[in-house]
Amino acid sequence: MTGVLGREFALGRKEPDTLASTVDAAKPYDVEFHASEIFSRRVHPWRGMSKPEAQGIIKGVLGVLGGSYDTAKAFACAVHKPSFPGRDPVELAFEDLCSRFDLYLNRLRAEGDRQRGLLILDESTHETALQKMARESRTLGTRWGVIRNITETPLFVDSHASRLVQLADHVAYSVFRRYNASDANYFDIIASKFESMDGVIHGLAHKQTIDPERMCIACVSRRAGHGRQADQTPLLFLDDDQ
Repeated sequence: MTGVLGREFALGRKEPDTLASTVDAAKPYDVEFHASEIFSRRVHPWRGMSKPEAQGIIKGVLGVLGGSYDTAKAFACAVHKPSFPGRDPVELAFEDLCSRFDLYLNRLRAEGDRQRGLLILDESTHETALQKMARESRTLGTRWGVIRNITETPLFVDSHASRLVQLADHVAYSVFRRYNASDANYFDIIASKFESMDGVIHGLAHKQTIDPERMCIACVSRRAGHGRQADQTPLLFLDDDQ
């Protein structure tokens, strides 16, 4: 599951629309960027594209975030399912991301920026459960404390209508490829955008219990930030497809 902090994205629609016009010049607004569909090239308008062409589209979408303002941040949580038997990985990641996002907003608040956050998610079968979790996180809290800086329950939108949700989908896909297929070609484009402070990456979590010496950037960063102790806080527009 991933999130993209969207308040700085005045360009969040313009650049993807420009890219969409290279796919369908007549109806660029009808083009929906869904990374797994682009990669597989099985459905219109991606059917018939060469593999390099499809990969170029995915990289182009990710480049919108990679080349954005420094204030644009990404959040992601990769869950190793066998490490958490009996737990819903989507709900586990959602709780983790809410806490991460809230902590980030709390740091901004300490610096004088008192804006609250809003979660906007792609419509999914998890809608009811995630709304309930969001409500409880503001009253009962998560394992990391009560969520205080996120307003309302999550809003669920049709991804076709939101370029930022489509961008979050691509971030999710890049993280999925990095952890599931050891393919960093997409991930590396946006790796620097995961929220960090003092050299510790807070915006990227890899929740797993099988390898305490895992060398991904999330695990290495947190070991360095916590004196090589076990990560006690394992590691917005959100996407939960991957």
